[in-house]
Amino acid sequence: MSDKKVSRPCHHCKSRSASAPTDTSKIHYEKFWLYRHCSSVQLRDRQAQKAGQLFSGLLAMNVVFLGSAFISSMIFNKVAITLADVWILLSILKVLCLFWIIYYLLGTSRQPHAVLYRDSHAGAIWIRGSVLLFGSCSILLNVFQIGYSTILVHCKSRVEIVFPSIGILFICTQAYFLWHHSKDCIQVQHNFTRCGLMLTIATNLLLWLLAVTNDTLHVEIESQLREVERRFAGKDPSSHPHWCNETTLCTCPNTTICKVFQKGYILLYPFNTEYCLVCCSVLYVMWKNVGRRISPHHIPHAKPKFKLQGVVFGPLLGTSAVIIGACVFMMYQIQVTSLVPSRQVFVIYYSYYIVLLPLMSVGAVIGTIIHALEKKELDTLKNPTRSLDVVLLMGAALGQIGMSYFSIVALVATDPRELLNSLALSYSVLLIFQNITQNVFVIDGLHRRRFTPPGKEEDTKDEQNREAYSQRRVSVLELGQEIRKASLSYIHTYSHLSWKRRVLREISFFLVLCNIILWVMPTFGAHPLFENGMERSFYGYSTWFVIVNFGLPLGVFYRMHSVGGLLELYVTA
Repeated sequence: MSDKKVSRPCHHCKSRSASAPTDTSKIHYEKFWLYRHCSSVQLRDRQAQKAGQLFSGLLAMNVVFLGSAFISSMIFNKVAITLADVWILLSILKVLCLFWIIYYLLGTSRQPHAVLYRDSHAGAIWIRGSVLLFGSCSILLNVFQIGYSTILVHCKSRVEIVFPSIGILFICTQAYFLWHHSKDCIQVQHNFTRCGLMLTIATNLLLWLLAVTNDTLHVEIESQLREVERRFAGKDPSSHPHWCNETTLCTCPNTTICKVFQKGYILLYPFNTEYCLVCCSVLYVMWKNVGRRISPHHIPHAKPKFKLQGVVFGPLLGTSAVIIGACVFMMYQIQVTSLVPSRQVFVIYYSYYIVLLPLMSVGAVIGTIIHALEKKELDTLKNPTRSLDVVLLMGAALGQIGMSYFSIVALVATDPRELLNSLALSYSVLLIFQNITQNVFVIDGLHRRRFTPPGKEEDTKDEQNREAYSQRRVSVLELGQEIRKASLSYIHTYSHLSWKRRVLREISFFLVLCNIILWVMPTFGAHPLFENGMERSFYGYSTWFVIVNFGLPLGVFYRMHSVGGLLELYVTA
């Protein structure tokens, strides 16, 4: 009997022995179905976590494929699948995401031991501010769409009013959720939380894809109307009369309020694509942080703050680039909106880029060389936010690089010696080089350990290891000797490194301002790659539109994301 009792331990003993190796014995990963049925998965909680990530990833993949099939069918077969059908599918997904977000806010996050850790690197203030900014613009966009559809309700479906109404509720709830919980490392209901986050990511990806295709169709109709107006005002008034019949069936009446809704919708449309991309990046970091345990010594006690001190040339050069860029942008917008855009405005636009891009490239190369000269250790600590930053910088840069290569092929194959073609060719080559050098500078800087002067490093270590000092019972005299040694080391080291840190701060601030103006110009409608007509005539109208409308949003997102990375380099320099 005693042997049997020994060979049959109680259930509580099992759970106690299973939790013994871990420090957090009160917190367990939930029993996933694969965890219960596969003996090999029961060996480690890590394998259960991988299984949960795999299942939630498969859920998102299926949702994205289903939505992409709907959107593609709408583009290629508008009779079988209409835009209203796509809106109905996305409305269902939005409602499901709303239910999960509300459940997370009111249920999951309020459970005991739900949020024991918060990722200090996730949810930076600039990216949460971007969520609020782009979210506010997206709400205004939906308001304009509701107003515009209400005026034209006689020729539009009621779905065009319901869909943006659900969109406003979805944007408000999601923005609140990301602002308050983007740093959470949730420790309960892992699998349900992962699935909810992946469903929300998939929904935002589909909204971005629909926004890109809708923007394509919208700009295509606008450009066709412009060509129709040229023909009526010029030589050939009867070239394509069917365009007029198709586009004037449901036109805006000649009223001020309708024009306001129409212009506001066109102006705010690009912000919607950026909002979806930013939300996807924040949600992905939250998904990676589900169940993550952060060691106490990896939590920074003092965060560096943004201070405009010790920099002179960077702000001056950057401000000059912003002011000149704003003037060029206004000139471009005034000229391009006319029926016959002047070639001179394209020359000015490309010339501005040809001057600015080499300066940015030189600054990035100098910054990379300084990183190499410092020989600072690489930060090998696991950091999902930094890993995502690298992936986003590399992936988003492919938009501008891809468009540039397509443009180079078209220009070289036609007439590269013509003035406008040669400027556009130089612009494309310099843009590729600038993207590559800036990526190397930012990614290398993000992987370097933060610069901490020896004196401050000693103070930080003293703060973080108070208990260790108390256990060792260091005397006041010994502590004073250590501080004096640290002060001497600080004076010696900082005197050699100060110029490097100043140059890095100047370069980072200059690149921040340059990326801001390069983000503003395409976001508010400066698209010379389509307006000049050279690549469009080479590849064809539809093909070049697909290339531009997939590359431009990625380019805008790249500039915005680069600002965040450069600000981090500036603050930590």
